Amino acid sequence: MRILFITSNRIGDSILSTGILNHLINKYPQAKFTIATGQISAPLFGGMPNLSQIILMPKKKFGLHWFDLWRKTVMTRWDMIIDLRRSAICYILWSKKFYIQPKAKKNQHRVELLASTLGLTKNPPSPKLWCNPAHIKNAEKLIPNDAKTILAIGPTANWAGKIWPAENFAALIKILTKDNAILENAHIVVFGANNERLQSSPVLRSIDKSKCIDLVGKVDLLTAFACMQRCDLYIGNDSGLMHMAASAGIKTLGLFGPSKTKLYAPWGDDCAFIRTVESFDELTNAPDYDHRTTETLMNSLSVDAVATKAINLWNGNDD
Repeated sequence: MRILFITSNRIGDSILSTGILNHLINKYPQAKFTIATGQISAPLFGGMPNLSQIILMPKKKFGLHWFDLWRKTVMTRWDMIIDLRRSAICYILWSKKFYIQPKAKKNQHRVELLASTLGLTKNPPSPKLWCNPAHIKNAEKLIPNDAKTILAIGPTANWAGKIWPAENFAALIKILTKDNAILENAHIVVFGANNERLQSSPVLRSIDKSKCIDLVGKVDLLTAFACMQRCDLYIGNDSGLMHMAASAGIKTLGLFGPSKTKLYAPWGDDCAFIRTVESFDELTNAPDYDHRTTETLMNSLSVDAVATKAINLWNGNDD
């Protein structure tokens, strides 16, 4: 059985799509999967079972990336095609059956929308990533076994407006790891991409070197995921890393401002979010708002509010 799975170019959306991918793997254990995705998100699928190949889809003018995908897949007789990008390609490839992601309903979480593609509306499957043994081995070297607790921090995002100020992260870490705090004497792991070192540097400098584990731009995506599985609590901006932490099954607190929590809040029983005093609409409809030039829109989210939310999540009494 051959299944073509067409998913997002973005890391976060690709991670969220792995819930229905895992559902298909479990339902059709003998199937061979071809994943079509972007270059940045492609490594996420490197450890999945029953992987036949990954087809990269770098975006091209005039939609020519769709022609490239057609050219690479037209000679295959597919048993099933899953198109999560709402294209017309299912109609010009040979397949026994195909599923196209429907239009989103108002305030429908992305996981619920993706699940509706396969009619899994009652119990949307949670995102799941797979590691190879090499990723797990690398994580064991990077994250100490003797650490009492490990706090993971994601101080970056793909847009300045969503980034909580670095000095706030630094202050938060001190509150949560001081004497008699919930994460007293914890090691701190800082995650981010190589091009996000400038964003991360103030946070890294604020952490005691003996407790800091700097993984910004130093590990691949699946090694980062394996490292997250060894952490106890993740706190970070709305980003792909936040969704990765949630899929790792650890307590995850997402920080939101100019993005919609109803659509992109971290998904899972041990997840929570906190947002700015202003709503998404208040932030993005302001007279001086320009997504191309704006700096952080997260200033109204206080350190004390985030610390309280993190403590509640840690203690299992988050509302």
